[in-house]
Amino acid sequence: MNLRLNEIIYALLYHSCAQLANDRAQAIGKKLLKQMPTIYRNNNIVLTSAINMLMKFGDVSQAESMFELNQKKDIICYNAMIKGYNENQMFEKALDLFEMMGLDFDDATYVILLNSCAHLANDRAQAIGKKILEQMPTIYRNNNILLNSALDMLMKFGDVTNAERIFQLTQKKDIVTYGAVMNGYYVNHDPLKCLNIFNEIKQLNLVPNEKIFAVAIGACSKIRILSICQSIIDQIPVHMQDNLFIQNSLINMWSKSGSFVKAQQVFESMCNPGIITYNSMINAYGLNGMGLEAIQLYKRIPNNQRDDISHICALNACSHSGLLAEARIIFNQVHTKTERIITTMVDCLCRLFVFDEAENLIDNYEKTNSPYIVMYMAVLSGARNHRNSRLAEKIYNRMKSLFPDEKQSLISGTILLSNIYSSLGLSEQASDIRSYQRHELGAKAKPGMSWTEIGGELVEIRAHAHAGRHQQSKTVSAAFERLPAEAERVSAELTAHGHIFDGSWITRPIGQDESVQSILCGHSEKIAVLLNLTQEPVPQLIQITKNLRICGDCHSVTKKIANIRQIDIIISDANRVHHFYKNGQCSCQDHS
Repeated sequence: MNLRLNEIIYALLYHSCAQLANDRAQAIGKKLLKQMPTIYRNNNIVLTSAINMLMKFGDVSQAESMFELNQKKDIICYNAMIKGYNENQMFEKALDLFEMMGLDFDDATYVILLNSCAHLANDRAQAIGKKILEQMPTIYRNNNILLNSALDMLMKFGDVTNAERIFQLTQKKDIVTYGAVMNGYYVNHDPLKCLNIFNEIKQLNLVPNEKIFAVAIGACSKIRILSICQSIIDQIPVHMQDNLFIQNSLINMWSKSGSFVKAQQVFESMCNPGIITYNSMINAYGLNGMGLEAIQLYKRIPNNQRDDISHICALNACSHSGLLAEARIIFNQVHTKTERIITTMVDCLCRLFVFDEAENLIDNYEKTNSPYIVMYMAVLSGARNHRNSRLAEKIYNRMKSLFPDEKQSLISGTILLSNIYSSLGLSEQASDIRSYQRHELGAKAKPGMSWTEIGGELVEIRAHAHAGRHQQSKTVSAAFERLPAEAERVSAELTAHGHIFDGSWITRPIGQDESVQSILCGHSEKIAVLLNLTQEPVPQLIQITKNLRICGDCHSVTKKIANIRQIDIIISDANRVHHFYKNGQCSCQDHS
């Protein structure tokens, strides 16, 4: 163009450069800004387009300068600035600017601010977000885009009740609305409700998009029951099955559900797997106790393409399979050893009881970095498995000194220390540490829960429960009725095969009407196994998902049951996938 540019052309060109945001666009956009006549530097339309462009370039400081130069800032200009902060992950600055505004908001302002609060989700953001909702004029309460943003924000706050209220009040629910509530249930750890919404979408003949399927696959990754996973996969349209994000999610889902074969099939079907795909498959092997396969795949990745996650997944696989020599080789070859890489190596060493080397790694790390509680938890967990009370006491006392505000980790630490004392017959010390947990830390340990499928219905089981959670079918109710008789049969079989219930895994005082056996048999994963055994016919594959790590007694019992009843059992716990085989062995080789 050889013509003089007017404000409309400048605004359009800035918009074009913002959409591209590549090197050429950035060069042209910044050149235009320098050449722009001063007459346009107080034009709100032009300046708003320029601010939007600079924010897209990531040049926040220049965008702020342009904003400050504008003498006649309107709501659109403020919106561009706050949206730019959001795009550059500067959500606190977005809220700072909000608190300086003296203008009436439009619907776009509300949406942008609710998104700022959703991403931050800290105390300040929650206070501002809820205040914005309270003060929002009724004229906007039927605006779907705005309501979807409000719903998403409340879910990110963990305020599921109010998010559900907004969902129910939304008159014209669209696929974005359903997607927001699905994702909300997912991030709030309720995969069952997440899949219920997915089924509602299908019943309403709405067409799920890739995001909806990705969330549904994520929910399946948490439930980890193969039949449920397959029912969702069967509904994915052919044109979405080649989507890279979907494929990576499927590898993750199948691996956590215990089907490394199906994860492998997805991986091998991909023409040009990227680093995320390789990492997903290495992790899949590691979770399922296939450390050697994980290392072989790790070695196939060119050195210059491996990232931190590659190293972490490979080290984790070594840790889960007891491959210490291989872990040392991988660790020593890593040039930049990040906090997470060092933590994973510490975990590997402690699982194999190489505590001196693990402690040296921690000491060297802390010469230049702040202490990291996860490293200490890894040592404490290893000390528990080694029944090393001296080391456990030393590590736990350091944790109390270094991390006095990390209540949940300290509670986990007291449980591990109590387990060690109990395993050594030191009942008084075990009682003292449990008393400390109750009175000093104040919080309770996370309750054990398991999920399994009975008669085609997913059942949630709480520890020591005599019935499943939520409304039950006749099949599930009948299974719980048959539970006591089945428990007696299995107990007799276990005793006949030499099993002695291990009281060191009990994390609370034993009541007058209780025994070591009665408490341990109340663990949710044992109840889940027994419920499956009440079925006629008994399934040849029993699948259970556990929210915590499986305890040592449950692990020993499940190996024996698989052998006695000649069935395969898969238990996916918080740490890995355990495949219990008919020969009485577990895929973890007792490196749980």
